[in-house]
Amino acid sequence: MLKKVRGESAGVRHRLDVDRGDLHKGKPEKSLLVKGHKKRQGKDSSGHISVRHRGGGVKKRMRVIDFRREKFGIPAIVKRIEYDPMRTANVALLFYKDGEKRYIIAPEGLEIGAEIISEEKTEVKVGNCMKLKNVPIGVDIHNIELRQGKGAQIVRGAGLGAMVQSKEGKYAIIALPSKEQRLVSLECSVTIGRVGNQEWKGTKLGKAGRKRMMGIRPTVRGTAQHPDSHPHGGGEGRSGVGMKHAKSPWGKNVAPGKKTRSVRKPSRHLIRDRRAKN
Repeated sequence: MLKKVRGESAGVRHRLDVDRGDLHKGKPEKSLLVKGHKKRQGKDSSGHISVRHRGGGVKKRMRVIDFRREKFGIPAIVKRIEYDPMRTANVALLFYKDGEKRYIIAPEGLEIGAEIISEEKTEVKVGNCMKLKNVPIGVDIHNIELRQGKGAQIVRGAGLGAMVQSKEGKYAIIALPSKEQRLVSLECSVTIGRVGNQEWKGTKLGKAGRKRMMGIRPTVRGTAQHPDSHPHGGGEGRSGVGMKHAKSPWGKNVAPGKKTRSVRKPSRHLIRDRRAKN
């Protein structure tokens, strides 16, 4: 649930945070932290800025998340649920029967002490991982593989969930959160349930400084810039975009919604429908 922060200053007056009172309050599992993780500040290997508006921020430790769930047939107990500063969803710490520990994305409804398992075919229960071919139609799923054995790639953010619509031949038709309908191989693994921490989308930061603490730098409107810095820049007073189309900072006509997905992408035949249905 969301909690409103008490206070009369401008930075906290409208602030809304997710109540983390029921989450683990201690340190993360040390053996599951990435060693030598370094922030790149949006720069590539040559030191040039490849992703804009990145930099600064509070120091964070990256957790190793098990997106493969390849420990088949070994039950695990949910020891605790933790906050992860690197993602919107919470994470759950699993203690396997053979003594190994792993983090997974915490689905909605997963309780501490619950026993979950990863199998080719198992009970349709929140947190269990299984092959898509054995998931009944109409069941909510997340952590979806796009290539068998590669690990979950889509539907991993807070509050997200997809649904199995039907099965045709070697593929299942999955309705994604974006309303896109996509074909996914029946041999790929998925996790039952929706991702937890759904309240995250209702949070309000309250002040610009919290955005800086997250490592996100300011974004300046193109119309407010110098004409040498942006195609929308220059002019007298509050001038609009001008010319024919809105443009990116590099003069490309992609800003007003031009499709940028390559028509030669190999996965094109796996997308059934990309139109959002209200």
